[in-house]
Amino acid sequence: MAKKSKKKTRACGVLLPIFSLPSEYGIGTFSKQAYEFVDFLKKAGQSYWQILPLGPTSYGDSPYQSFSTFAGNPYFIDIEALIEEGFLDKADADKCDFGVSDEYIDYEKLYRSRFKLLKKAFDNLDKVSKAAEIKKEFEAFKNDPDNDWLSDYSLFMALKNVNGGKAWDTWEEGVRLRKKDALKAATEKYKVEIEFYSFLQYLFSKQWKALKAYANENGVDIVGDIPIYVAFDSADTWANPELFQLDKDNVPTDVAGCPPDAFSATGQLWGNPLYRWDYHKKTGYKWWMKRLAHCFKLYDVVRIDHFRGFDEYYAIPYGNLTAEIGEWRKGPGIELFDVMKKELGQQRVIAEDLGFLTPSVIKLVKKTGFPGMKILEFAFDSREESDYLPHNYTKNCIVYTGTHDNETCRAWFDALPRSDKRFAKEYLGITYSKDAVKAMIRSAFASVSDTAIIPMQDYLELGAEARINTPSTLGGNWVWRMRKDALSDSLCKRMYDYARIYGRLR
Repeated sequence: MAKKSKKKTRACGVLLPIFSLPSEYGIGTFSKQAYEFVDFLKKAGQSYWQILPLGPTSYGDSPYQSFSTFAGNPYFIDIEALIEEGFLDKADADKCDFGVSDEYIDYEKLYRSRFKLLKKAFDNLDKVSKAAEIKKEFEAFKNDPDNDWLSDYSLFMALKNVNGGKAWDTWEEGVRLRKKDALKAATEKYKVEIEFYSFLQYLFSKQWKALKAYANENGVDIVGDIPIYVAFDSADTWANPELFQLDKDNVPTDVAGCPPDAFSATGQLWGNPLYRWDYHKKTGYKWWMKRLAHCFKLYDVVRIDHFRGFDEYYAIPYGNLTAEIGEWRKGPGIELFDVMKKELGQQRVIAEDLGFLTPSVIKLVKKTGFPGMKILEFAFDSREESDYLPHNYTKNCIVYTGTHDNETCRAWFDALPRSDKRFAKEYLGITYSKDAVKAMIRSAFASVSDTAIIPMQDYLELGAEARINTPSTLGGNWVWRMRKDALSDSLCKRMYDYARIYGRLR
């Protein structure tokens, strides 16, 4: 009798933010280039496309500091689709200055051009041939119970605009403290702006759903990313102050961050408001269930950033200039995930369990059953045995050469101290440094880990110029874009061969 074949779990994918796709309009979008990238992934034998958070970005352009945890970034709306549908003329787009570089995003120029163009598209709604159908869809989108966050978000953005982009804690007291009469008056006064911001969310949702459906039809699952915290200057904090550790004037009492460590002498002061976990517990984690349910619709797999914060979180007194003074406090632990499994069913989650892990964090990750992360760039310390060396992995983990927060593999290897570089060469079985990136990818693929995900820059063997983010720095981050001619047939074949040789083809 033939043996029953085991379910195949080994797979591979690529990490590439939406904004890093090539595009005619200054930033990667849900355009034909995104669909072409899906085609490339399919042909290259990849099962996953991992992206970064999709929310509307604020000062500093970080996808981890968003104006809303539910809304989508209007920068990603495909201009070409709006031209095809009759919202815009190509001449409208051609007049805009999106910056001169194909390889880097100019956010200032993007901000000035993109919203003017989107406003024009909104103003042209009545001129579109399918206007009646689109209006009907838009009304249904606004009235969908799953989009009950939309009215607060759109009012928040309208008020932010009339306040010159300033944070909500500087607004006039009536709207800042959400007094009923003030909110009613503002909703009436700014109804056109509110409708505009709602319409952008309708466009974003429609275009993203179409792209995700196309990826899924072609055997590619989307791995999304959810930051554990929301930004202080967000519709989430403004509209739901009871969820956060704020005082009676809605000023934070303590904020999020990480204590000093080997990477930072003063720690990392993120400044996000902290959750009032006792309140969340009383509500049965209602807001969290809503947030997670939204993510499970947006993505096929959800990576939860800073997972250790659910076990213990670091609280820094508000107003401190560094993270040197703070204390660890207990988070909700396994209870939150037990509620999630009960209410939302079995979902695919990746726990971002990087950094210093206490026994209780390790225990929490184990209890959830979620795979953790292994980063090869953390593995080669010649002074000690590392959990990040592939021979120490278990199946239930996701291996990366590096993430969006790391150097590219090429830049990392070139800068390694001599003793670490010697050990890395021994481990990878190479003689020459030029072979290091390919050897790192092979090492990830050959590991027992169920899933290997490689940043696109590492497949392209790019250097420091292609780094996505350097933590704790402002400026020069989140700007790298892939060149239009990057996806060659030879690269596709090499990626497919890695997947085939190491049993990662689906």
